Amino acid sequence: MDQIKLPSGDVLDIEISGAKDGFPLVWLHGTPGARTVIPSLARVCEAKRLKLITFSRAGYGSSTRRKGRKIVDEAAVVEALLKELGHEKCYVGGWSGGGPHALACAARLKGCVAVLHVAGVAPYDADGLDWMAGQGQDNIDETNASLQGEDAVRKFVEDQRKDMLTADVKDLTEIMATILPDVDREVLLKDDELGQETVDSFKEGLKHGADGWIDDDLAFITPWGFDVSEVKCPVFLYHGDADLMVPYSHGRWLVEHIPEKYLTKHLQPGQGHISIFMGQADQMTDELLSVKY
Repeated sequence: MDQIKLPSGDVLDIEISGAKDGFPLVWLHGTPGARTVIPSLARVCEAKRLKLITFSRAGYGSSTRRKGRKIVDEAAVVEALLKELGHEKCYVGGWSGGGPHALACAARLKGCVAVLHVAGVAPYDADGLDWMAGQGQDNIDETNASLQGEDAVRKFVEDQRKDMLTADVKDLTEIMATILPDVDREVLLKDDELGQETVDSFKEGLKHGADGWIDDDLAFITPWGFDVSEVKCPVFLYHGDADLMVPYSHGRWLVEHIPEKYLTKHLQPGQGHISIFMGQADQMTDELLSVKY
């Protein structure tokens, strides 16, 4: 793992894998999470000549906290990171909590060629969307805590953080029981790589505290700073109808509001929040590569 200092003075934990001399794919992790690399994605990127750039978002791991950050701010962070690494253009991928940040890049990052959006939330103030409908109880409780402000959500996530820091994969499935459909639980327990990477990502992201997680939660329920109608590059959207972390209704809402000319949708029956990634990394990266840079 390396660190990079941006012109703003902020430090980011970063990791580069895949094809080190390939075209960059900037991957935005979920909530909570960190710069740790999904092994299957790294292998696919290496095979397809993609340079996989992952980093811990502000407040995660040893990355500098930016209290009060908005979703839209991530586009400027990615732009600054690219410049420091000597790139002008990139693909962007975001899974779960990384999804909205990837859409910010699709709307505001000049060098964004195309975006992969996997199981990401819709805006909290989305017209016609019941934002918490279909979420597992743990997520409902977390959102309600967020709506009470930083102190309340800090207490909520700190309680979980203590358990996550010592958890193995089986422990994690028990901690997350109310937000894991059977298909996701099975993937975590049977796919050694993905299960362990999930555990490692949580531990890395939360090793110094829960600030990143708290700031993500608060950013999700406040105005994002941009509208998804501003998207101006191709977006490949994946969402499963068994998802209990980010309900299927969020994916449908985004499909209806991202400009149709830029959208390729994959609304998939029987898929959960985690299972949707399994076996599809090849297709997902092929779609990105279909958009020439």
